[in-house]
Amino acid sequence: MNPNRALRIVSFIVSSITFFEVLVAADNENLEDVCPTAASTALFINGYPCKSYANTSASDFKSSKLSTPGDMDNFHRSAVTLATAADFPGLNTLGLSVARFDIEVDGLVVPHSHPRSAEMMYVSKGVVIAGFIDTETNLFQKRMREGEVMVFPRGLLHFCLNDGFEAATVFSVLNSQNPGWVSIASALFPSQPNVDDADVVNKLRTRLIASSMGSHLRG
Repeated sequence: MNPNRALRIVSFIVSSITFFEVLVAADNENLEDVCPTAASTALFINGYPCKSYANTSASDFKSSKLSTPGDMDNFHRSAVTLATAADFPGLNTLGLSVARFDIEVDGLVVPHSHPRSAEMMYVSKGVVIAGFIDTETNLFQKRMREGEVMVFPRGLLHFCLNDGFEAATVFSVLNSQNPGWVSIASALFPSQPNVDDADVVNKLRTRLIASSMGSHLRG
């Protein structure tokens, strides 16, 4: 084969692959300015159907779901409130979710992961210990105060516990409109545990607090 012809063929293939990749990437971007979730919340392809633009209003882009504390009257002494595109229409197609964690004194948000999202958490009130565990079982955790921020990489187990003397409030932003919630801990630490389960949870709290104090002294 003529070398020049071969070069042209290779160039065409590379250009075609690049063009295809650009098209695929573009499909992940918004195709309209806004796309509030329609009344039907049945998933369609990789998102929700859009409301009619004529029926779209400013109310679609506001949510009061995170404005009040959750019910912390449970064994874990914590509450998680998550707002996704399913109940906050304006989030549809934006790749975002928001969450609120209310944690009573000695309360714990048990270890869990989000398979489709990383998470950035902000401590609004109180003192907490937050951290995550990587795939080599290394523990990364810090004692955090009001105004401080921590990030949890996508898919890794993470947790948060109250290490102060008042109820703590934490807000998070996740970079998926449907991040998912995988909690092996729920099987280990049920909401109505027996005596043995309670002992395991208390040991976990003690170990995390001790690890945090050790990191603080080393720092």
